[in-house]
Amino acid sequence: MKTYSLHPESIRNLFNNIAPTYDLLNHLLSLGRDLYWRKMAVREFKGYNGWMLDIATGTGDVMIEMIRQEDHKRNVFGLDFSEPMIRRAREKLSKKGLIRKVGLGLGDALSLPFRKNTFSGSMIAFGLRNVVEKEQALSEMVRVVRPGGKVVVLEFTFPQKGLMRRLYPVYFKRILPRIGGLISGDRNAYAYLPESVLHFRYAEEYEGLMRKSGLANVLSRQLTGGVASIISGMKKD
Repeated sequence: MKTYSLHPESIRNLFNNIAPTYDLLNHLLSLGRDLYWRKMAVREFKGYNGWMLDIATGTGDVMIEMIRQEDHKRNVFGLDFSEPMIRRAREKLSKKGLIRKVGLGLGDALSLPFRKNTFSGSMIAFGLRNVVEKEQALSEMVRVVRPGGKVVVLEFTFPQKGLMRRLYPVYFKRILPRIGGLISGDRNAYAYLPESVLHFRYAEEYEGLMRKSGLANVLSRQLTGGVASIISGMKKD
């Protein structure tokens, strides 16, 4: 069985391996809430049109939601470092008739292949925790966004109170890896993913990084009792 670590090549191999069952397991393991989380995160861009950037785009669900919410007035570029994920995103967008609204490419979050002030907004969903140099990735997201543009992070966090605080760690660390491993055939991948959240458990930690990267009006909002959080900020003029 493969083992994974917080190293770029290791993480790339992880996502290459789980690409065939990625969508199925996202929906199954979140009880379908991942669709709601993405929808809520994309709503942070209400009124922002033109070209948007989706980093760690995976199979393209955020891109689809970005186009849908503004009645197809947006174009979106999706960037990922996993070629199998990009292929699946292209297939999905083609089937939905959206391929002309998007760009897709392989790339590194730490060195985005775009000029500064290119996009109206940039987003990363469930990907920042897998980046070692998180502040560098956020600084790149800020660089490529126009002044007044928005940067949004959607990430897993840990509930801090209530029943979810007691129940969620049991599900996340014991049940999720078993189900994920059984369906994907790679249990170590779904053992690594919960562990990756433990390094950055709370939205406040992401808020601090976003302020350091030069964003203003940084705010966070918990979803589903704190299982996920949206953290957003605006690029200063």
